[in-house]
Amino acid sequence: MSSVPVALSPLPAWRGVLYAAGAVACFHAAYLLPAGGFLILGYVAGLTQLVRLATPRFAFYAALLTALLCVAPQSAFFYGIFGPFGVVLWTVLAFWTALYVALAHAVFRRWRGPVAAVLAATVWMGLEYFRSELYYLRFSWLNVGYALSDAPAQIFFWKLGMYGTGFLVAFLAACLLARAYKTAAALALAAFGIGTLHFGAVNSRLRVAGVQMESPSTDRLLTNLDHLAAANPESDLLVVSEYTCNGPIPEKVKAWCRDHRRYLVIGGEDPAPGGNGAYYNAAFVVGPDGGIVFKQAKSVPIQFFKDGLPAPEQQVWDSPWGRLGICICYDLSYRRVTDRLVALGAQALIVPTMDVESWGRREHELHRRVARVRAAEYCLPIFRVASSGFSQAVDCDGFESASAPFPGDEATLTADLALAEGARPLDTWLAPATSVATAGWLGFLIFSAARRRWRSRRARPV
Repeated sequence: MSSVPVALSPLPAWRGVLYAAGAVACFHAAYLLPAGGFLILGYVAGLTQLVRLATPRFAFYAALLTALLCVAPQSAFFYGIFGPFGVVLWTVLAFWTALYVALAHAVFRRWRGPVAAVLAATVWMGLEYFRSELYYLRFSWLNVGYALSDAPAQIFFWKLGMYGTGFLVAFLAACLLARAYKTAAALALAAFGIGTLHFGAVNSRLRVAGVQMESPSTDRLLTNLDHLAAANPESDLLVVSEYTCNGPIPEKVKAWCRDHRRYLVIGGEDPAPGGNGAYYNAAFVVGPDGGIVFKQAKSVPIQFFKDGLPAPEQQVWDSPWGRLGICICYDLSYRRVTDRLVALGAQALIVPTMDVESWGRREHELHRRVARVRAAEYCLPIFRVASSGFSQAVDCDGFESASAPFPGDEATLTADLALAEGARPLDTWLAPATSVATAGWLGFLIFSAARRRWRSRRARPV
């Protein structure tokens, strides 16, 4: 019996090279061209065609090389940050894409048509959610959804969510492979209709201003706060970046808030109980009386960095204007963090961020996409102040209403946030279920292979 999927014609190696090259080209075009987001479908379609290669092992290694050629150039900053270990991280990212092709190969060996397309898309979504949200090296950047973060592509996030959008793209690619064109067209139209449903009634407005600074001294911080307050006398809330203070908030900063009668969101370090130098990477809200009225620690510290302990809990700030959620930098990259804030009633997200200038422009550009996607998914405004750019204010539809450049030391931005009742997207419950289903499918394949090997050994003559 041939190991080629029964529903498909075999793919010659030379054509596999062409599909892989097309996938790589579409991936980079989707992330680099201003209106190229929809080309991400070509990337997933090219990968899915590799399912037609002769064996699952051949398909896996072909997809691994293809994925490496996609992720390594886009995340070249890994090498600058982590050194040679960055190469390992590129391989880890590429592994999940290769695993999708191998598991989809097994799907198309057993099923065909729309059923196979749905199952293959389920595997895509399950792996994307697991590698982005659930294990230690979780990293959500370079997902299919982020490629669609530019207008007007982000319309798909409004109710489908980022992982739901990935499911849709993978399903369309699998339908092309299975030649289920009518099914693909019907689902695309239905998803477009669902995606355009928009929620988020405006309750009130909040005027926010922020300034970019990377590791400023206290005197430089106060000077920039003076300039920011003078230029924005009507702003309700001032925001500076994560790690603005290397320790607790100085008394001089509290005195400044008291003297100017201002609310300030500022990043610093909150000593953890027990001493030993442990701390929480936290965002503090200093009130107009100079006291700390709220603080929130970072939920997902960056792996391999000295970035504090994970937050023991998440809360929202009952501000005078509404319920505000605070995500600290990397937290915004994770749906599980944002889900909890929205469940607690957050009407806007304030995001103090430290993106070091030496990490390079590409890292900043990729990080910029995250806020657009989150705002569109949850129908919530986001105000994000990064230490060296790109700071941004994003409205409920995922459009940037204000931004500050990179590099942009001491650059400012101001925005009117329309506080809204956010709503979690449809994939909030579906994505974890697909991860469980994918794990079950992988376990079944491993068990089946082990059983076949055991039977073949028993059948050998002594």
